[in-house]
Amino acid sequence: SVVDNLKSEVRINILISTPGRLVDHIKSTKCIHFHHLQWLIMDEADRILDMGFEKDVTVILNALNAESERRQNVLLSATLTEGVTRLADISLHDPVSIAIVDETWERTTPEQEAIHSPARMEEDGFAIPEKLKQHVVVVPSKLRLVTLAAFILGKCKFEKRHKMIVFFSSCEQVEFHYKLLLKVLLGGQEAEETECLPLPSSHLKFLRLHGNMEQEERTAVFQEFLQCKTGILLCTDVAARGLDLPQVTWIVQYNAPASPAEYVHRIGRTARIGCHGNSLLVLTPSEAEYVNSLASHKINVSEMKMEDILSSLMKDDRFKGRRWGNKKSRGTNPQEVRERATVLQTEFENYVHSGEGTVRWAKKALQSFLRSYTTYPKTLKHIFHIKSLHLGHVAKSFGLRDAPQNLSASMAASPGKKTKLKPKR
Repeated sequence: SVVDNLKSEVRINILISTPGRLVDHIKSTKCIHFHHLQWLIMDEADRILDMGFEKDVTVILNALNAESERRQNVLLSATLTEGVTRLADISLHDPVSIAIVDETWERTTPEQEAIHSPARMEEDGFAIPEKLKQHVVVVPSKLRLVTLAAFILGKCKFEKRHKMIVFFSSCEQVEFHYKLLLKVLLGGQEAEETECLPLPSSHLKFLRLHGNMEQEERTAVFQEFLQCKTGILLCTDVAARGLDLPQVTWIVQYNAPASPAEYVHRIGRTARIGCHGNSLLVLTPSEAEYVNSLASHKINVSEMKMEDILSSLMKDDRFKGRRWGNKKSRGTNPQEVRERATVLQTEFENYVHSGEGTVRWAKKALQSFLRSYTTYPKTLKHIFHIKSLHLGHVAKSFGLRDAPQNLSASMAASPGKKTKLKPKR
């Protein structure tokens, strides 16, 4: 590595590392020294402690302090959170806050800037790119899967080519939807093209990215998505920060984020450097109040109708109901649209129930979703409460015909029981 070859170098001016890797070198690489270190910059400061790097940061700071007392420490963060405050307490002495915001924002007084608290951040608005159009669609749980599939078909197959990122709340959900969408939307009858359809579902390129993948595989996926002109990246919040993915035109938040800050980080993957971009937040009727929560932070979304999304299925005769036979489709006939959605849902269910392995795999993804649903903060519990979910309808969104009986007792915890589970990102 670069650090192992330090002896052969006259001087290294900049060293870039993850906290864990730097700790490894501090402990095992004898030729690394920090006598002349002048700057320590910690990027994504609001996530470093959340990701479990507190011990590593302490080791790094102790090692640097032992060799370089005169040093400028800098914390960079898009949001001011409790994690940033804690990290500042650990690493900074007599800190100065520097905010880079839009010119339309009101300037704060020095006294206000000194208030480094999550509450202050909650009161502020967020900087949203000017050319980013934000949408929300309210969908019953049992229609979430077909609505997502119809949206992907509409934007990435039948319209001009788009690059899309779809965010999920757990690794298991990413794996499940990746394999399911790949099989149902690209497999089976896809080879049997009809003259009335656009030739290729080859335009549909699915990729996945999550924390359970090896770093080498994640890097390969990132590079592939970076280079392709069109594609759908299914991912967890591992892709919400620090990744520069140009030409992404749509961000879909299939599972609502736990905070406005996370919402902003996700949609920040599109409309970059003055480009146009779009985002879609998918909510169930019981979650619709989340829109008001976003609005209180000056985040405003416009409604997109579920029926308009499902109408994309009219362009794909693989999902034509039997009773329509060879009849010509009647534009956006609501009844035919519903029937096509039913056909697509049946395709998903048939695949999931094609073997014990796929059923087990769907149940695992469902369970991970329910676990993640219990981790919303108290401020959002009245919107995202597991008791508001209809488990049978939620199971439908995972291609299961019925809710697994053993999930009701294990996931719908009693009100007095606090759940500490946290999904892996």
